[in-house]
Amino acid sequence: MIGLRSLLAPQPPQEERREFVLEDGTSTSVRWVRDTRARRLRLIVNERGVRLTLPRRASAKLAEAFLVEHRAWLAMQLTQRQVQERPAFVPGTATALLLRGEELPLTWRDGRYARIERDLAGISITRPARGTDRQFRAALLDFYKREARADLGTWLPKYLPSLPRAPLAFRLRPLSSLWGSLSPKDALSLDLSLVLGRPSAFEYVLVHELCHLLHRDHSRRFWREVEARAPYWRAERDYLHGQGLALKRELARLLG
Repeated sequence: MIGLRSLLAPQPPQEERREFVLEDGTSTSVRWVRDTRARRLRLIVNERGVRLTLPRRASAKLAEAFLVEHRAWLAMQLTQRQVQERPAFVPGTATALLLRGEELPLTWRDGRYARIERDLAGISITRPARGTDRQFRAALLDFYKREARADLGTWLPKYLPSLPRAPLAFRLRPLSSLWGSLSPKDALSLDLSLVLGRPSAFEYVLVHELCHLLHRDHSRRFWREVEARAPYWRAERDYLHGQGLALKRELARLLG
């Protein structure tokens, strides 16, 4: 017997795989996922391959047209994933570290505690002789979070006065596919890998999520709010489409 709770429970997403032909004639497998929670079509490429998320009632014709529209972007993302990954980040041997779109020179120092800091020459890393790789990765994570918070502290005073309220909390962490999100309780999450790329792209994502305090959807009203605060947003969206996957992979490499 099926109880009322079972009838009211959200249905799991329905999945199927379909082949999609790219511009060069090659094909790639795309996971079509119909999800009752989805409000729009969404295409992502990650370690599991290509995924197309569809609202439950979206037509196959609409989904195919969406794939064709993003065919060039999809090919670029797949090409980037095929490029050989950089070797693992080995403490004590690396000579540069990516921050805000630049490869900054590293200076290695001996000390009692693992710590990473900016200085006039670039980035200095203090590494204990008996320090573990795990301790070093934790110090690197802390360094990137501090740098990202510094950026947020610079930008937020420009935008908060024009908003109905401030986010309840800020969370900086690696995200698998998203760049940011705003929870129903106004907690704002941002992908930590944004601090590796150019600052204008990071600022655009911040503005995008802050504007969801005004409009929770992606309506024309929402985009007008984004446009008013970040008229450069299209260039930054294109930058993230082109370079975003590489930034996420680089952070994963650095943090192990």
